[in-house]
Amino acid sequence: MSQNKKNFSALALAACVLASSVFGFAGGYVSNRLQRGGEAFTEQTLDGAFSDSTFGADDNAIVSLSAAGASGPMTIAEAAAAVKQSVVEISTETAVRNPWLRQAVQEGAGSGVIVSTDGYIATNNHVVTDANSITVRLANGQTYPASVRGVDAKTDLAVLKIDAAGLTPVVFGDSAKLVVGQTSISVGNPLGELGGTVTCGIISALDRDINIDGENMTLMQTDAAVNPGNSGGGLFNLSGEIIGVVNAKSSGSNIEGIGFAIPINTVKSIMNDIIQFGYVKGRIDAGLTLVDISSAQRAMQYRVTQIGLYISASANNQLRSGDRITAIDGAAVTNLASYNAVMKNYHVGDTIQIAVSRDGQNITVPIVLGELKS
Repeated sequence: MSQNKKNFSALALAACVLASSVFGFAGGYVSNRLQRGGEAFTEQTLDGAFSDSTFGADDNAIVSLSAAGASGPMTIAEAAAAVKQSVVEISTETAVRNPWLRQAVQEGAGSGVIVSTDGYIATNNHVVTDANSITVRLANGQTYPASVRGVDAKTDLAVLKIDAAGLTPVVFGDSAKLVVGQTSISVGNPLGELGGTVTCGIISALDRDINIDGENMTLMQTDAAVNPGNSGGGLFNLSGEIIGVVNAKSSGSNIEGIGFAIPINTVKSIMNDIIQFGYVKGRIDAGLTLVDISSAQRAMQYRVTQIGLYISASANNQLRSGDRITAIDGAAVTNLASYNAVMKNYHVGDTIQIAVSRDGQNITVPIVLGELKS
């Protein structure tokens, strides 16, 4: 090949690389700038296509960049800088009664991730449960009062809303494409006073079955350091995409490096229902408020003689406070975890036969399951 041809080939290759970089950057930029139009918005899927959303006119778009729009993996420092503005600190105040029956205020803290430019924020349900007031602090130091748009105890997710505009939302990844061993970055507010803390590790496992407060969840495991206050924060990949919402840590004197996060594909489906409807569609409601008594000490506190799952309030007048649930359609129930394991097989509109023990007698009551809207 002549020297002129070699020079031409080199120039052509350089031009292709430059064009590819420019158009890749432009694609990501344009995707970021997409705005809602009319009654619905569109969300860019990971294969680059667009699909219609069912969000109503009152709900702003949550736009997700595809992997094709990203410029590729970054360094840890670059990824941390890219997501910093999308993670918030959450502080709560809850009214509680102390042992002397006097009311006191209990403070709590957690983290959250911005999911829309106009102030929708995803976090954990346990971060905001029973809170009388919630305050969100942005990465730039601005603070806002927040209201709860909706919660889902089954997945430990909640959506908050603040009155703000022009925020920087997270870019959604695809948790179905994760592999064990890839780098993960956790960003949150450990100890409730170290906002914006970045820790790094790997994805340790993809489908751990974990029971938290009686709810069975399938979570990702990471060894990125997480601590109290990290709950609700983001777990990111090196493309700056959120791949999970941190919600738990295994604790103990000899346990380190075991944290868990809700896969982002689960988060998206739950979050979209909450933003659109205020609750998660299809969740069943038996009309019962339950108390899981799992120790003799707690049994004495509630003045009952056996441990088990008790009804404290019921929308069905055939069931009373103090009834102990023993079975549902013949399947034994001994605690909240076994109750939830049985109930997951039913749907809105189904009728169940719930057996309870009351004053030494066994009673069976039919209940038609409604839809949980809170």
